[in-house]
Amino acid sequence: MEKYDAIVLGLGAAGSATLYQLAKRGARVLGIDQFDPPHTLGSTHGDTRITRLAIGEGAHYTPLAVRSHEIWRELEAATGANLLTTNGGLVIANAAGNWSLHGKSFFATTVAAARKHKLAHELLDSAALRRRFPQFNIGDGQSGYFEPSAGFVRPEACIAVQLTLAEALNASVRRNEKALHFEQDADGVTVATVAGRYRAGQLVVAAGPWLPQFLAATHARHFKVYRQVLYWFDVAAQFEAFKPDKFPIFIWELPAGAGGIYGFPAIGGPHDGLKFATEQYESTTTPEAVVRTVSPAEVAETHRRFIAPYFPGISAECVRAAVCLYTVTADFGFVVDRHPQFERVIVASPCSGHGFKHSAALGEAVADLVRGEPSRFDLSAFGFARLEDQVGRTS
Repeated sequence: MEKYDAIVLGLGAAGSATLYQLAKRGARVLGIDQFDPPHTLGSTHGDTRITRLAIGEGAHYTPLAVRSHEIWRELEAATGANLLTTNGGLVIANAAGNWSLHGKSFFATTVAAARKHKLAHELLDSAALRRRFPQFNIGDGQSGYFEPSAGFVRPEACIAVQLTLAEALNASVRRNEKALHFEQDADGVTVATVAGRYRAGQLVVAAGPWLPQFLAATHARHFKVYRQVLYWFDVAAQFEAFKPDKFPIFIWELPAGAGGIYGFPAIGGPHDGLKFATEQYESTTTPEAVVRTVSPAEVAETHRRFIAPYFPGISAECVRAAVCLYTVTADFGFVVDRHPQFERVIVASPCSGHGFKHSAALGEAVADLVRGEPSRFDLSAFGFARLEDQVGRTS
C-alpha cells in the first residue's frame, strides 16, 4: 500500500476544499469518492447556494463565511471560473422577529452578527420593503434585513475547481470508488474500498449524508438525514425583474405562521426558472432509500402554499425540480472535530442546511488540524462533546 500524509473520504463541499488546502501545503494526500464529483446524489448541487456574512445561526460562523468569500475570489482569479456573485441578500421576518430557524432566533441573530462584525447592512420596514422589492408581496408588520455582501455561490463549480487545482498540485483522486470502512492502529489509518486498501497518517471523513455509515451507532445517532426538494418555477413573463441586479437572494419567514421559504435570482435564461425551496424535517431517510423523484402533487402543493400568495404572477409551471440531502445535528450546528475514539480520524460535517457558504474556509481549518498547525478559526463550537452533553440533558 502507498502511504499518504492524509486521506480525504468524500469530495463534496468540505472534502474538496480540504483536499485542495492540503495539496496546496505540499501534503501527500489522497481523495476518495464513491461517485464522480461534482454529482447530484448528495448535498452540493442545484446550481446555487446562498452565502451571507451575518449568520443567523450564530455570529461565530461569520469568520468562516468571510474567509470563504476571500478564497473563492482567489480561486476565480487563478482560474477564471465564476464562483461567487454578491448581488445582496434579504432576510424578512414578522413583527415579533422571533422566528426560530436552524435552532436560533434567526432575524435577531442575523442583525446581532452584523453589528458584532461591523458588516454593512440596512434594516427596512414593510413600506420600504414594498418600495424597494416589489417582486415580493409584503404585508404590514414585516421587517427586512438587507446585506449587500450576501449572494450566491455555484457549488458544482466550486467543487470542480478545487479538485482540479488539488490534482494539479499532485493530490491523488480516486473517483467512482466506494469506501467500505476504516481501521486505525498505532501507526496510522487504513481505508478499505471496493478496489483496494490505502494507508495514511490521518483520515478526514467528509462523507456528507453517508457519514453515519462510517460511525458506530453511539456517534451516528447525532446525524439525521432529511430529504429536501428544490424547485425552479417559470418566470419568463417577469424575467427582467428577477435577474440578479434587481432581485436578491432571500430567506423569508412567511406571515401568519405559514412557514419559511428561501430563493435566488434568475441566473439562466428566461425559461430556466426561478429557484425556490423550503426545509422539511418530517421524516428521516438515507442516501440509498431517499425518493429522488419529485411528484406533480409536491410541485402543486409547494406553489399553492409558498409561491402563489407571496410572488404575484409566478407561474405554476415547474420547469425543473431536484432532490438533495441535509445531514442535521440536534442543534443544527457543524461537527468539525477529531473522532471521539480515533485520534487520527477527523470528522468534517458542515451540515444542517447552512454549510456550503463556509466550506472553503473549513477546508483551511481541517487542513490546519491535519497538519497540527495553528488556525485562525475557533472550532470549539463544533465538537462532538456538546452533542453528547445534549443527549445527556434530554435523557
